[in-house]
Amino acid sequence: MTSASELRSGKGDRDENFPVASWIIHPRHRALILAYYNFVRTADDIADHSTLPADQKLSYLDLLEAELLGKGDTQAEAVILRRALAERGMAPRHALDVLIAFRMDVTKLRYETWDEVIHYCRYSAMPVGRFMLDVHGESTSTWAASDALCAGLQINNHLQDCGKDFRELNRVYLPRDALAASGASVEELGLTQSPPAMLACLQSLAARNEALLDEGRSLAAEIRDVRLGVDVAVIQAYADRIVRLLKVRDPLRERVHLNKFELLTFSLAGMIGELGRRAIGRKAISRPGTAHDA
Repeated sequence: MTSASELRSGKGDRDENFPVASWIIHPRHRALILAYYNFVRTADDIADHSTLPADQKLSYLDLLEAELLGKGDTQAEAVILRRALAERGMAPRHALDVLIAFRMDVTKLRYETWDEVIHYCRYSAMPVGRFMLDVHGESTSTWAASDALCAGLQINNHLQDCGKDFRELNRVYLPRDALAASGASVEELGLTQSPPAMLACLQSLAARNEALLDEGRSLAAEIRDVRLGVDVAVIQAYADRIVRLLKVRDPLRERVHLNKFELLTFSLAGMIGELGRRAIGRKAISRPGTAHDA
């Protein structure tokens, strides 16, 4: 069997909607985070491979899982992650979870409801946030906000790439009931511009996703690690900007992504905002109480 590495798309951490192991994160965590990212990216590329038959995709995903659990040493991404996790004494649960999502990508091409999409995000996106929190030793009480933010990031991506996913993979993450409510059809995703009904559907889903992202807005403040909190604030700023664009633009007609200037602008805004919030919080804690002085 070909090494899973040879099935990589060429997409890397710099192509994502969010920073992966950015310079903001403490250097001691970056090797582990990149090992996790490369494992997830490889599995994702297998599931999305344009010519590989479904049974072979599932075989590769099974092989990655087996080697992550110590049964073999032929797949570099699995071996490197296994060893990196072992060094930290961490279980592979968050890597095993994403494999569930990638198997769904192979076998499930349509979603009936928003709740079904959220269930997919439970395995495709939420484990990534939980992994980052575990790496930094954060409390599991942060998971609820993290799950909302990560699901929102995933759905942003679904909306951005809805045409490409349909044309290249015949995969549609837009819920059937949302399409039906707007009077849109799946086949319209193959067009170069959304008809009014499809555009209404896409923009209503973006508005719903904006509310989901709002549920994750407390995450940066809940995180104790300053660097991770700042990184999350930057990611939230990116996500907020993208979902605002999706509410007014047509992803079938134009690429809805942040340009370099926007990336810089929203990175700085997220960093300054979070550092400022933490500084104000520290001053409030250290300032003598006025009520007892009276």
